[in-house]
Amino acid sequence: MSQLDPAKDPPRYIKLHERDNVAIVVNDFGLPAGSTFANGLSLRAYVPQGHKTALVAIGEGEPIRRYGEIIGYARAAILPGDWVEESLIDMPGAPDLAAVEIATATPAPAPALEGYSFEGYRNRDGSVGTKNILAISTSVQCVKGTMEFAVKRIKAELLPKYPHVDDVVAITHAYGCGVAITAPDAVVPIRTLQNLATNPNFGGQVMVVGLGCEKLSADRLVPEGVDKAVMRMQDDDLEGFGAIVERIMSMAEARLAVLDQRRRETCPAADLVIGLQCGGSDAFSGVTANPAVGFATDLLVRAGATVMFSEVTEVRDAINLLTRRAATPEVGHELVREMEWYDAYLKRGGADRSANTTPGNKKGGLANIVEKSLGSIVKSGSGAISGVLAPGEKARQKGLLFAATPASDFICGTLQLASGITMQVFTTGRGTPYGLAAAPVIKVSTRSELARRWKDLIDFDAGRIATGEQTIEEAGWELFRLILDVASGRVQPWADRWGIHNDLTLFNPAPVT
Repeated sequence: MSQLDPAKDPPRYIKLHERDNVAIVVNDFGLPAGSTFANGLSLRAYVPQGHKTALVAIGEGEPIRRYGEIIGYARAAILPGDWVEESLIDMPGAPDLAAVEIATATPAPAPALEGYSFEGYRNRDGSVGTKNILAISTSVQCVKGTMEFAVKRIKAELLPKYPHVDDVVAITHAYGCGVAITAPDAVVPIRTLQNLATNPNFGGQVMVVGLGCEKLSADRLVPEGVDKAVMRMQDDDLEGFGAIVERIMSMAEARLAVLDQRRRETCPAADLVIGLQCGGSDAFSGVTANPAVGFATDLLVRAGATVMFSEVTEVRDAINLLTRRAATPEVGHELVREMEWYDAYLKRGGADRSANTTPGNKKGGLANIVEKSLGSIVKSGSGAISGVLAPGEKARQKGLLFAATPASDFICGTLQLASGITMQVFTTGRGTPYGLAAAPVIKVSTRSELARRWKDLIDFDAGRIATGEQTIEEAGWELFRLILDVASGRVQPWADRWGIHNDLTLFNPAPVT
């Protein structure tokens, strides 16, 4: 642990709401016992960075408040200056979905934000991409090895001939056969694969490679009315592996030639579709990174863009705060519907929402999923929630949307791509090299120490808010402008510079046979 020099780095904490009886320690690497804050409060024990200390005495069974909300109840008496760590907190129950207020505090529309644009790839259906990618869909995991072999050759032999195409991506997965394809919940992975194929970053050049005997036939992977090219490895006219690969390459080259004609053009910010996600969250997530993202979200929505936030278990414990912001009662009830579905899904699996928090979350100061949720929803900004998407459902409207997904980074990213995002903003407190091949990802750190240590992985340092170097408003505007630059191809996020991308991962709640 670093030695604190009070002259250079005086003890500091952050209290978020006037009702709060705890605050988090700001100083890098935490503060030792005896550290005294400007108001005279002295720590009775070492408190790690981001962890909570009691501001006043809290009796056994009394509520512990952060964000002005109850995050738990004291298991024993807590004195001012104590480290309020996980073992001292009993988690409260989740909000009763039958009793939440719906559309009772719908925010009024904010003034339109005009004059902002980016350089994007306009598609025939009116959508706009931020990348120009050939995506090759697959109908079953059996063809994954062949696709990896073929894509390696395509990138080496064909892609250099088409310099205006950014990349070639194989949409591979572990679905397609050995599954209950007609089960009601099978609609989730099938819808996801169908909508992935038509993501705006893929330019409408849909290509599908199947095996031929799988339950999920290649023809079913593309929505009705969409032009597509389909091949099956088991087709009688394909003799041997070499012929199969050559067929894939021939089909790919025809589509590369079309994509190579695409050029960026000036598009209004209203054409952006942005996904928001957390990963490796800590106690600063709801103080720095997520508020900055929330401010940028409000700017994007004011500019007419589509912004979607997700992760059901990371909003479930704050759903009572979100349903009040629903644009209409119908939207509020749709939020409740997705919470109910996921509650039932977890119950079937013998789990509950408390399983969400990771060891890293706890090390970063988050005591439980209630505290994590209250910080997570801040990404959504302050505007009205205009729509709700079931997992993998395509966005059909603009504004602020809740796209229901699990909290898993990989599954959430996959489902948001299916819903139509063309880039993602990802906040992290502990750090992650996460990236998506199909869309640029801006990674926002909650702490400056992480941004310095991972200077070639973090794209935006929101930790400056905690140190007082920047206000939330200033950080939000800076992030908004960075989003426009990344969408235009003027700035390349670190994950793309290094070429580090996570696999797409389907959400399959249906039975496997």
